[in-house]
Amino acid sequence: MSAQSVTILGATGSIGQSTIDVIKRHPDRFTVHALSANRRMAELAQIACDTRASCVVVPDDAAATQFKKAWSNVAPMPDVRVGPQALAQTAAENQTDIVMAAIVGIAGLASIFAAAKAGKKILLANKESLVAAGSLLMTTVAEHGATLLPIDSEHNAIFQCLPSCSETNNLVSRAGVQKLILTASGGPFRTLDLESLASVTPEQACAHPNWEMGRKISVDSATMLNKGLEVIEAHWLFNVSADQIDVLIHPQSIVHSMVQYTDGSVLAQLGNPDMRTPIAHALGFPTRIDAGVDMLDLTRQGRLEFEAVQPQRYPCLELAFDALRAGQGACIALNASNEVAVEAFLQGKIGYLDIARIVSQTLDWQARSHQDDIACLDDVLANDAAARTFATHCSQTIGTITS
Repeated sequence: MSAQSVTILGATGSIGQSTIDVIKRHPDRFTVHALSANRRMAELAQIACDTRASCVVVPDDAAATQFKKAWSNVAPMPDVRVGPQALAQTAAENQTDIVMAAIVGIAGLASIFAAAKAGKKILLANKESLVAAGSLLMTTVAEHGATLLPIDSEHNAIFQCLPSCSETNNLVSRAGVQKLILTASGGPFRTLDLESLASVTPEQACAHPNWEMGRKISVDSATMLNKGLEVIEAHWLFNVSADQIDVLIHPQSIVHSMVQYTDGSVLAQLGNPDMRTPIAHALGFPTRIDAGVDMLDLTRQGRLEFEAVQPQRYPCLELAFDALRAGQGACIALNASNEVAVEAFLQGKIGYLDIARIVSQTLDWQARSHQDDIACLDDVLANDAAARTFATHCSQTIGTITS
C-alpha cells in the first residue's frame, strides 16, 4: 500500500501539531505534502523541515519573507506560496490525498470547498464551515465524491457510534437513532457563582480544565458557544433536527458523545481527552491505527458525572439552538458575531457577559434585516461581513458604555 499524502491547513495550531504527531508514527502510511500557517513562521519552518513538506502556504509577502529568513536548514527550501488563492489551490491539487482542515474561523472556508470540489478526503476540524455554509458544503461533498470525516471529538464519537451505511457518499446511517447526545466539560466556570461571571478575565476564561486549546476556542468552551456550533455541525453532518440533539455536562471529558436509539440503547465513545484519538481515527479510516494515546483506565478514573445544562449560565448555547431553527443566515450571524465579541473580550474591550449580549443583538438584527437566500459561497461571505459589521458596532457601543 502506497503512502497517502496529507496537506495540513493550520499546521502550527494544536490540531495541526497533533496531526503531525500521528503522521510521524506511521511513516509507511502517510507523508506530508503541504503545510499552512497564518503566523509563527519560524515554527512553520521547523515543521516543514521535520516533515519534509514539499510546499508551504503563508498569508502574505511579509510572512513569506519571515519564513525564508527562518529557514536555516541544509535541506532544500519548500515551495513558498502566498495568499488565499494559493491555499485553495494547494488543498485541491493532485499531490494531495487528505486535507486536514484546521484553520480557525471563516478564513478556512474557501480551501475546504476547493478540497471538496476536488473529491478529497477531508478531515474537518473547522466548525465554521458547517455552521456558516452547511447546506452548500454537504451538497458539494456529495456532488464531487469527496469524503468528509469529523475531527471534533464529539462528532467523531457520534460517527463511531452510528451504524455504518452502504449508500454512495454516505458513511453512516440514522436507522433506529432517536437522539444524538453531545457532551460538554462545562468549561472553567461550571461551578462559579453566577454573580461572579461578570468580572471574569480572559486569562480565567482561557484556563480550560481538561483540554489545551487556543484562546478563542477556550473562550467559546467557557460560554458553551463552542458547543452550540457543534450542535449546528451535528445537524449537517448527521442530518438530524435540532430537536434530536441534546447536550449534557460531563466534567471529566471521558465520554465524548453518545447516540440514543429507539430501543432504549445508548452507545458512547470513551477515551482519554487527547485530540490524537479522533485524528488517528479519521486518518486511518476505516482502519484503526495507533494514535500514541494512553489507554483509558476506568478503575483509575473512579466515577463519571453528568449534569443538565443551566441556561442562565450558558445563554450562548440556547442562542445557537435558536439560530439553527431560524436558518442558515442566522447561523452565519451567530458565528460572525461571536468571533467579533470574543476578540473584543480577549482584548479587554468588553466584559465576559457581553459576548452573549452581542450575539443576541446580532441575531435579532439578522432576523429583521436579512433573508436566508444562501445560494453560493459569495452569499455566505457577504452575510458574514454584514454580521461582523453590526457586531463590531455593538461591541464598540458596549465598550464605550463600560469604559
